[in-house]
Amino acid sequence: MSDGEYEDEEAAEEFKIASFVNMVRDCVRIGIPYSCRGHLQTFDMFIVEKWPIVQAFALEGIGGGGFFTMKHELMDVSELLWKLYSNMDPVSLESLLMEDLITFEHQWTNLFSHFEMEIPFMLELSECQAGEPFRSYFSHGMLSSHIAEPSPCRQPFVLFGTHSTRENLKPGNFIFPSEGHLVRNTGPGGSTAKHMMAQCVSPKGPLACSRTYFFGSTHIPYLGKDNDTQKKNEHINLLSQIYAAVVEAVLAGIASYAKSLSPSKAKEAAEQTLWAQLDSMNLLQIKSSLRSKVTFQIEAVNSLGRIVPLDDGLHLVNTASMAVYDIPDLQNGRGCLGSIVFSESFLKSQVNVKEKDGTVSTDKSYTILTAAVPRFLSWLVEDNEVKLSEKAFSTVKEQKSFLGSFLASSDGAYMCPGSLEMGPEEGKLCFFSDGILFLHPYHGSITISKNHVNSIKLYDGNSTTVAAAVVVEFNSSLTPHLPIHFSRAAGFLMFALMPKSKSYRTFYSQVFPIWQKCTDNSGLHLQVIQEDQLSTDQRQIYLNIQNLYEALAYPTAERWTHLKMASASLPGIQSFFQHLGVSSVGKEPIPRVHLPFLLQHSEPATPNNPENEKMTITIVSGLPGSYCNELCISLVSLQTEYGSFRWNVYRQPADSTEDFQHFQRHLSSVLEVKRKHGVHKAAYFRRKIRMLVVLDGYSDVLDVVQALQTHYDPEVRSSFVIGAVTACVNPLSCFMEHRFTFPKFLEQCSQGIVSSVAMTSLTTEQRHPSFVLVQKLIRAANPGAAFILAEKGIVTRNEDIELIMSDSSFTNPQMLRARYLMYPGWFEGKFSSGPAFPKIDQICVRFSRPLEKARFMTRCKAIKSSIKTYPFFGNLYHIAGRVLFSDSEQRVEVCHDTLVNSLRLAPVEDGPSPPPDPKRDQRETTQPCMLVFTGCSLKEDDVKDWLRQCAKQKPQKKLLRTRGTLTLQEMRSIHAKRHLDPLPEGYFYNGTQFVNFLGEKMDRHPLMDQFIYDYINEANREIEKYNKELEAQDHFDIFGQKL
Repeated sequence: MSDGEYEDEEAAEEFKIASFVNMVRDCVRIGIPYSCRGHLQTFDMFIVEKWPIVQAFALEGIGGGGFFTMKHELMDVSELLWKLYSNMDPVSLESLLMEDLITFEHQWTNLFSHFEMEIPFMLELSECQAGEPFRSYFSHGMLSSHIAEPSPCRQPFVLFGTHSTRENLKPGNFIFPSEGHLVRNTGPGGSTAKHMMAQCVSPKGPLACSRTYFFGSTHIPYLGKDNDTQKKNEHINLLSQIYAAVVEAVLAGIASYAKSLSPSKAKEAAEQTLWAQLDSMNLLQIKSSLRSKVTFQIEAVNSLGRIVPLDDGLHLVNTASMAVYDIPDLQNGRGCLGSIVFSESFLKSQVNVKEKDGTVSTDKSYTILTAAVPRFLSWLVEDNEVKLSEKAFSTVKEQKSFLGSFLASSDGAYMCPGSLEMGPEEGKLCFFSDGILFLHPYHGSITISKNHVNSIKLYDGNSTTVAAAVVVEFNSSLTPHLPIHFSRAAGFLMFALMPKSKSYRTFYSQVFPIWQKCTDNSGLHLQVIQEDQLSTDQRQIYLNIQNLYEALAYPTAERWTHLKMASASLPGIQSFFQHLGVSSVGKEPIPRVHLPFLLQHSEPATPNNPENEKMTITIVSGLPGSYCNELCISLVSLQTEYGSFRWNVYRQPADSTEDFQHFQRHLSSVLEVKRKHGVHKAAYFRRKIRMLVVLDGYSDVLDVVQALQTHYDPEVRSSFVIGAVTACVNPLSCFMEHRFTFPKFLEQCSQGIVSSVAMTSLTTEQRHPSFVLVQKLIRAANPGAAFILAEKGIVTRNEDIELIMSDSSFTNPQMLRARYLMYPGWFEGKFSSGPAFPKIDQICVRFSRPLEKARFMTRCKAIKSSIKTYPFFGNLYHIAGRVLFSDSEQRVEVCHDTLVNSLRLAPVEDGPSPPPDPKRDQRETTQPCMLVFTGCSLKEDDVKDWLRQCAKQKPQKKLLRTRGTLTLQEMRSIHAKRHLDPLPEGYFYNGTQFVNFLGEKMDRHPLMDQFIYDYINEANREIEKYNKELEAQDHFDIFGQKL
């Protein structure tokens, strides 16, 4: 409704009811989402019947009449929709990252805040106090959800030290968290706890992850040769090594499952990785005792966080977890150290790919959604560890130390492990002449001496607007002096300095000049490198750092900034978005050659073989009345200006009942002609052929594209390429009623197919409501379309012509990607464009006799007044074709648009035509006139009757005259003609009146009745003669049928 119509409240309500009635008119079964998500209710049709809109259905006149539940079969589709909503697509994934994940990560931040206190207070923390953020988050969320029972194995917990055995991990133990188990008394033999297990679970979502953190340092900061003999705490060292192996095992299991979709193969890969990691750490003794204490599992969860079978759907969030229970205390020979657990939530994606040989394979990808939660943390709780870290940091105050002379320090720097599995960690970076010190907020001081460094390199992209990376390649002697996750890196560390930060300015002003002057013997020698000198892993880590910098540079108030932050903390999430977008639209295979463009991994190669150039097809489409044909005529007329090619114009036959088989035959004939003239030396044949396909009607452009893709001749498929598709739009004839568009209108402007839209009316009134509305509607359906102003199909700007005649816009990577996302299977012709709704009938009428121009024009103008509202039965919207008028021997092109009420008549000019068809040629010779009537639910007999009224009509027999049929004028004419006839006896004429012997006067002749009788007899003799002659003649209508 328009704004004005909507202001009438009663009319607006009636419109809503009528719309609902029309919506369900032909529906037999109607699905209703009766229950709220997660809270299934018994379906009651009588409740539905009480809904206001359903009650209004029974209103006489406005509604459908009768009870809604008696006319339609109702079914509850709640559970089906819940299952559908659980599948993750790019939109739901973005919502998960921007809402649920942010809240989820905030709970871990709250957990860490409990340990940001002085050591004596930290030691007094209980499991109940530490786990309070997780429990509140989970329990409050469960209260607001409609889920009766949580999954027993998906509950939050925080357990310290030896109070983390298999028995303690049973779900029932989490109901009442312990107040008596503190950090200071849950270690071996009642000592300080050496580690903590924590699991956070989203109460109304699929996210969950668990971590193991440590109370104590996992490394010994290097202080020179005087502390080389110091040893790590044996218990922490063992637990951290096992945990590091578990992390690697879970990540390997996730990678295996994403590749194979087999839980058994994933378990095998995880366990093999675990044992291999333990072997590499020389933990052979502990390995044998852990064989029966390791569990690995992968679970699928729906969007409510409920565990479902793994086979329920591909696009579900999965959780991979590994636990190592009851780790024995080999140092003391008895008891256990507790358990270790690690889990991640991840999402996988799978795309079917068609290889060159026709086989179908799969391309897989995955992303770990909870990767931003720190995987390794340790808090210094022992006095000796704290003192050792402080001693290392005190070197910044010394004139000379084992790290050389102090140069500068600053906050806000990032230290990155040489592994893609770990993200950058922020801290304070201190530069020395002979080394680097990094003060980590949790792990304490990390020192790197030149004695352990193989090389130190700088990459800054030769720009001050990108992050600078200091790459330190170290030898194995540094490993004991690095935290466990840094020591397992690929032999290098990376320090990131963000532009405009204090650390960036300090480095370049106070450190860079000195390090560059140093030689290998005198100190750290800095080597400036280019991007191609970075290894593959180093380049990817640098890209992650740059993403982090770009994310931090945007204002936090902007909503999409959170997604940018997610891309910085979840490496590869952007590319996964692309992959998930492709995989979530269907299972139809995608050609291998197109996959990189769909995933936006590469740009298309430019063809460089002119001998095998394909013929370019330019497609112009439009609804009837959109001036589509006029635009094509305008393009063809440009041949003299663009003389480097010659046109081949194809128009879909108006009376064709075949889909686009005629178009396929036309392509074959064009290619055959090209072959015949392939060696012709004439300049005319050396010019490039360009085909112009004109689609004027309610057809879908995609059907033409698929007709080319599925052509029975492979050589034809490889010889043609679609250059560009342009849609013609007349804003005045787009809507059938209110804002109800004509069938296939938006399909003809669709994204991925159409690159430009030509507005063919109201171009001088661009603020006209119809123009603005249609432009806004098209922009919503196809955001990337270019708008062209082409009044009545006339294009004047060179830029617009270049858009229409582009050779590459259809194959543009963005267009290609949109095409695959919107029309799965289009490349192999498997996408069904569907029928037009409401059903549009096109009735082609051929005839041989001329029409009466005046009668035809009058009847065309009168059609608009007979237009009906929905369901539009009998509406005639468009008339087009070629006819003969009785006043001329030349055929005339006719085009009538009912809604605009415009009739265009133009003499037919000979031009390019499709290949000859003997049947069509013979038919056009005998029936040169043809009109195509387009409308809803048209009947051929009614159309022919309407057309008969536009031709010269058969003369009707004249009726015999009687005295009663004489007009007053005829009476006067008879009297005037015979008033001087002789008078009967007894009458005389006095010059003005007739007088009898009695003196009576009269104005009429006394024999006037006789005169009338004679006149009627004479007229009837003429009529009888005319009627006999008429009966003797043969009369035919415009179809040659005898009347």
